[in-house]
Amino acid sequence: MSTENPNGPPVSAPDGGVEPHPSQLAPDGIMLVATARIAELEAEVADLRDRWMRAEAEMANVRARAKREAEEARLFAVQKFGRDVVEAAENMKRGLEAIPPATPGEPELVTKLRDGFEGVERSFLALLERNGIVRQDPTGASFDPNLHQAMSQQETAEHPPGTVVQAWTQAWTLNGRLLRPAM
Repeated sequence: MSTENPNGPPVSAPDGGVEPHPSQLAPDGIMLVATARIAELEAEVADLRDRWMRAEAEMANVRARAKREAEEARLFAVQKFGRDVVEAAENMKRGLEAIPPATPGEPELVTKLRDGFEGVERSFLALLERNGIVRQDPTGASFDPNLHQAMSQQETAEHPPGTVVQAWTQAWTLNGRLLRPAM
């Protein structure tokens, strides 16, 4: 129920009623209405600022997560390829170990072949290391279930318990992540 207001339209009160126009209020009433409106607007600003800050924080988290995931994808995209290449490196090492050791008076061709294969292996391992694939020899180190796969146990007086005495294969990592455990 509102009446015609010559000084302007009626103003709706928050409780659903009609407030008189500010020109109809006493100076103290005008101040009270203005203070209430300012408090209401400040609360709304605080709420909007809080939502904005939360949205900004969430966007920063999304950007950081996306950057981290992209970096991990870049570092570990070749993981399957790395496992295959490591198998080739292990086979090359087995082949070199199958060549008989150097003996005096052996044919020069055998010496050159052995030296050539050893050079190829060194070059191949250097290439792998430049690309983040590293071979680790566990012999003499403490057993680490994150890097080593135990094949058998052997007691020895030379080494303390839990020491890797012999490794059939080396551990291989790609940028710190295990590709293949040592056996």
